[in-house]
Amino acid sequence: VQLVESGGGLVQPGGSLRLSCAASGFTFEDRAIGWFRQAPGKEREGVSYINYNDGITHYPDSVKGRFTISIGHVNNTVYLQMNNLKPEDTGTYYCAAGIFSGLLVAGLGGDPYGIDHWGTGTLVTVSS
Repeated sequence: VQLVESGGGLVQPGGSLRLSCAASGFTFEDRAIGWFRQAPGKEREGVSYINYNDGITHYPDSVKGRFTISIGHVNNTVYLQMNNLKPEDTGTYYCAAGIFSGLLVAGLGGDPYGIDHWGTGTLVTVSS
């Protein structure tokens, strides 16, 4: 049972990346999925959330209009499309699955609850 992120790398400011979060050993059904990032010396920050069953999404203002979270129902994968990337988007990106409110709390730096699985992360570096 695990979540595995992929798709990170080095990109220039203004560029795009698409991250993937693949689940194995369980399905996303009846769960919410969140993408988080953490830069060195900074707190964890939630950047995108989606409820699997109804597709409701939530984005913080820092990424709204630039990031899009989506679900690949066929392959049990959640994607994060990141456009117009900025240097401050640099960090290790993690996905997690659990209850929506718990993911939101985790994204605000609070003690996470109701989170079943965390991935191990993929590094995104935005630099010229």
